[in-house]
Amino acid sequence: MSNPVSSLALRHQLILEAIGEGVYGIDAEGKATFVNAAAERILGWKAEDIKGQVFHDIHRHSHEDGRPYPIIDCPIFHALKDAVVHTASDEVFWHSDGRAVPVEYTSTPIIEEGEIRGAVVVFRDMTERRRHEEEQQRAFDEISALKEMLEQERDYLLEEVRLAKPQSGIIGQSQALQRTFSQIEAVANTPVAVLIQGESGVGKEAIARLIHEQSSRSQKPLIKVNCASIPEELFESEFFGHVKGAFTGAHSDRTGRLQLADGGTLFLDEIGEIPLSQQGKLLRALQEQEFERVGDATTRKVNVRVVSATNRDLMTEVRNGRFRQDLYYRLSVFPIDVPPLRERTEDIGALVHFFIEQVCEELGREKPRVTQHQIRTLQQHSWPGNVRELKNIIERAVILSGNNRLNLDTAFGQPARADNGQEMTTSAENFMTDEEMRLFQQRNLHKVLQQANWKISGPGGAAELMGAKPSTLTYRMQQLGIRKPAKENQG
Repeated sequence: MSNPVSSLALRHQLILEAIGEGVYGIDAEGKATFVNAAAERILGWKAEDIKGQVFHDIHRHSHEDGRPYPIIDCPIFHALKDAVVHTASDEVFWHSDGRAVPVEYTSTPIIEEGEIRGAVVVFRDMTERRRHEEEQQRAFDEISALKEMLEQERDYLLEEVRLAKPQSGIIGQSQALQRTFSQIEAVANTPVAVLIQGESGVGKEAIARLIHEQSSRSQKPLIKVNCASIPEELFESEFFGHVKGAFTGAHSDRTGRLQLADGGTLFLDEIGEIPLSQQGKLLRALQEQEFERVGDATTRKVNVRVVSATNRDLMTEVRNGRFRQDLYYRLSVFPIDVPPLRERTEDIGALVHFFIEQVCEELGREKPRVTQHQIRTLQQHSWPGNVRELKNIIERAVILSGNNRLNLDTAFGQPARADNGQEMTTSAENFMTDEEMRLFQQRNLHKVLQQANWKISGPGGAAELMGAKPSTLTYRMQQLGIRKPAKENQG
């Protein structure tokens, strides 16, 4: 007959060998008494090699980062002192080959006749779970970063839509503008850097948008950076972004413009305004197509096409030591010169009608009548502010217009001047309307008063210069709403 005790022990042994968790038994001194097959498989130690050895010396000699792990701090051995079940889920056991194996375990004391005889340690290999958790965390971080970037891109694009001036600088069929269009068509669908050069107000941003729209990157964003508006101390944050806490005021992570433009086009407006101290950092990012956020050691790769614009002569800036030569050549692979409005006067008529329609739609007004004489008058103006100045004039003229007629006289604020400096009249016929006469009288009387240093009567006074009585001149000033400037009243 078989021994019932031996049979029970055998069944217990078979159960221990069959379960998937690792199981150790230790005596009251912490020495290993039995090890199941799962424990051998997970940690690589053979039962015959560790039985009788202090369990902590084999598997608990240090933390994962190498810091000492005193036996008195070990939850497994606490069970031998306080007879309480102890658990842990963020520790490691050491494999026989030196690897750290993340585990969770339970240490249960064995109590016989009121005395602690040892403990049973049941543990589970957490390597796969940790790997899945890390993958999930990486995925979550990527999603969070993408969400942040999309939110910033959304806010940026909404602002762009609000401020956009649809094609206002590229309307016309002049020969000068056609040459620019030919350059755009030639370069748009290439990856090379473009430098747009031209005076202020000629529509360089509109040209950049057209290049982007005609390129293979048109489905990706066009990200604009106004280099003149970025303080030097915020340059890196604006271009490359920053992580939370990188500097005072960095309350959250920020995606830089370079990353927002990934896959699309980065438009660097007023490129000549970038401080010399920051130009090398921009050059490196553009050359390598990679960058690091402020406060972050992670290098990020991007794929951007760069279009720059300036109203400066960058070669002169290079010669004067204010602009890096290597950055200039990086940006000006394909230069495009945008003609000023005075060189494409035949486009003024089309621009005027476009602006009138645009402004009237915004203001909810009927379009005023524009005469050919007014167009010819506008074509004679020198337009130092180019298309931007023309648009401002037309906006004011529409606002001031009455009787369905465009009021250009008041819109100019002062007489329009041709390239030769001569004043121009803007009436459509050879006579003036009452309003035009009033404006003419205002300007004329104002000039006389300025020449007389606002002296009305007496020798050299405005009344003497005009051949009028001082009382008459004073009355005219009241009727025309002319007053001596306050600063001159203080003299």
